[in-house]
Amino acid sequence: MVLNILDKAKRKEELSIEEIVELLSITDADELNALYDTAYFIKESYVGKVAYFRGLIECSNLCIKDCYYCGIRRSNKNVERFQMDEEEIFKEALWAYEAEYGSCVIQSGERQDEAYISMIERVVKRISEATKGELGITLSLGEQTEEVYKRWRDAGAHRYLLRIETTNPKLFAKIHPEDHSMEVRKECLAALRRTGYQVGTGVMMGLPGQTMEDLAKDILFLKDIDIDMVGMGPYIPHSDTPMGLEVPAYTDKQKKQALTLGLKMIAVTRIVLRDINIAAATALQALEYTGREQGLKCGANVIMPNLTVTELRPKYQLYNDKPCIDENSAMCRGCLSGRIKGIGEEVGFNERGDSQHYQNRIKD
Repeated sequence: MVLNILDKAKRKEELSIEEIVELLSITDADELNALYDTAYFIKESYVGKVAYFRGLIECSNLCIKDCYYCGIRRSNKNVERFQMDEEEIFKEALWAYEAEYGSCVIQSGERQDEAYISMIERVVKRISEATKGELGITLSLGEQTEEVYKRWRDAGAHRYLLRIETTNPKLFAKIHPEDHSMEVRKECLAALRRTGYQVGTGVMMGLPGQTMEDLAKDILFLKDIDIDMVGMGPYIPHSDTPMGLEVPAYTDKQKKQALTLGLKMIAVTRIVLRDINIAAATALQALEYTGREQGLKCGANVIMPNLTVTELRPKYQLYNDKPCIDENSAMCRGCLSGRIKGIGEEVGFNERGDSQHYQNRIKD
């Protein structure tokens, strides 16, 4: 049955939710390999064997949100808070440009105050002007008003990642406080689309109580809202969070299971959505050293090397055992480049790597 579903996917036929659930439920090793091979075939056909680098700048761990799973949640008193200034953010972005990265990602905890909004606006404009618009700028700065999204878009940002984490309303309510709303998040995604961004979202896999049907519905949600890019990763507990207190540190077996689920989600998302950009999340490497390369072999085509100043990296841990926190930007570039070439792929240096789905969408 699994091979029949994969053949159907290769024929570009749409899969039912039952078929997606069946693919996500695969445990047989041969069937898993067939799934990954099919996803890689579709990836190669639609977006090529190229991994695009997005230099990640984690510019602040200050956050007004209090999500139950996140290590930088507002109520975590064990975090030493920081905020990079404009000059630091600009220097990291310029480093990405000079290192031939096609894009950078500016990410932080969530803030909605005017001082922060204006600072982001200024630094994005400065980066865009200094690189003559050649360096792609992705923002991952949470829920904002449509007016704020437009200000940042006008300043030079062109991609935005806002993860929904889960589309199951009960599960969403279970992992967030009462003042967090799935409907607000959906409206933000719609506002980003109206404002002209390449829009990205994503989910966590392996949340307590989550089912394969939940994940299948998540994938269909991505398709329904016509998403351009996806950033998703396995749930890994953080010991200083309410959810982390309920789930002990993963055993080696649990790490393997979490990694496999993450890889299956990448593969099935590639099969269903075909021409979007999919990131191989750093969390995959937290579960296994070669996790990100495995993600590329299962259908991902984006990698986010960390550019954050080495001394700040330990302060920006959304989950336990985050990798590469003791490295610097140059080490990340050299290490990842070699590892990607080792699996037979190219690094898209000096390329923004815009979503093929987005390019096709704006033509229509």
